[in-house]
Amino acid sequence: MPEIKGPGSELPKKKKFINEKIVKQPMTRRQLAKRAAAFLFLAALFGVIAAVTFVLSKPFAERYIGGNGTGESQTISIPKDEETTPAAEPTTEAEEKESTPISELVKDAVENYHFDIHDVDDIFNNLKQAGQKANKSIVTVHSVKRQTDWFDNPIESAGQYAGAVIAVTDSEILVIVPETALEAADAIHVTLYDGTELKGTKKQADKVTGLAVISVKKSELPKEKLTAIEPFKLGNSYTVKAGDLVLSVGAPLGMPYSFDYGTVHYVARNVQTTDGTTGIMFAGVRGNADAGTFLLNTAGEIIGWITDNYENESNSGTTIAEGISDYKGILEKMSNGIPVAYLGIKGQEITEDMTGDGTPKGIYVYESISGGPAYSAGIQNGDIITQMNGEPVLTMKEFQARIEKMDEGQPVEIVINRNGREEYTELQYQVVPGAR
Repeated sequence: MPEIKGPGSELPKKKKFINEKIVKQPMTRRQLAKRAAAFLFLAALFGVIAAVTFVLSKPFAERYIGGNGTGESQTISIPKDEETTPAAEPTTEAEEKESTPISELVKDAVENYHFDIHDVDDIFNNLKQAGQKANKSIVTVHSVKRQTDWFDNPIESAGQYAGAVIAVTDSEILVIVPETALEAADAIHVTLYDGTELKGTKKQADKVTGLAVISVKKSELPKEKLTAIEPFKLGNSYTVKAGDLVLSVGAPLGMPYSFDYGTVHYVARNVQTTDGTTGIMFAGVRGNADAGTFLLNTAGEIIGWITDNYENESNSGTTIAEGISDYKGILEKMSNGIPVAYLGIKGQEITEDMTGDGTPKGIYVYESISGGPAYSAGIQNGDIITQMNGEPVLTMKEFQARIEKMDEGQPVEIVINRNGREEYTELQYQVVPGAR
């Protein structure tokens, strides 16, 4: 059926309305200036708020998130000491110029002065106060080892050692301890003088001398406790002489915070040791090398640490301390977490008097330690080292300084002279230093 369209069948057409757009009037210069000023003010305000928020939240973030860690710690620099001969006692010539000999004047003064118990108390009180002050820079190091018993039950054993605070940087507290404290340790806990317990981490260790450096995050301590930590200053062991009064602190009796005092009986200088020389002091004080004992002068500075490395039948029972001055270069590397290079050579320098028979000047190797890098490279007992990396080596101090500048794993060219049947033969070896 055809579609029928009527008058009402068509859809009504949409009516068009007028489209209008409201346009804002352009801003005046004054309005633009006001808006710009408001924008700058808000930007500055938000910047201040962000800065304050960062400063307030930084300590909490470092404490709970971990801070910068020891990897970005401040570089430690330890000034070296110039080796000097201790000041000599007044000469007899100077004494003769006096109308009355000095010895008689001193004798008369002592005889005429009447000592009483108060004088003795004053002397001992000064020593006691020096020991108590030193104890504030001593910490107790607990070496925790985790094991299992016969029934697979977990057990923990903890060794107790004394450590000495030697530096406080922007991010960490550095402590020297016996190297045995870190052997096979699963965890290290450090307890300060006031009883605060902190977590410690191994920074570097030296098996040759038996010392190690551990690090404690500074962010773990409140500011009020940080100010109470005063690191020991490192003294000059080159100036120590027989008769000097010294204190032994740390754990001289095997227990942390014990201390003793006495005098230095004898000082041996330029003692041959692995990869260099050192000075050792024989002192009339108690000392425990395994538990950690440090020798101080009367100024409260560390001048050495107690060691068993030089004990033998002739000095058994004597307390021996190794001087700090010859060790400062090594200690600086350890404090920065850098492995100390190791060649494994005990030597002695060839003097002018020894060159008369044609012996070349250099370092005489009296022991190339078995298994050491030098031994593995081919250097033998009796060889004379004359050059290292193209530079002549004539004294033990030069030899020691060259090794301190070496890096573990970086090859070193060493020239030696080896004695043959009729003459010395020059040989060259490439030695790869290990780590102490």
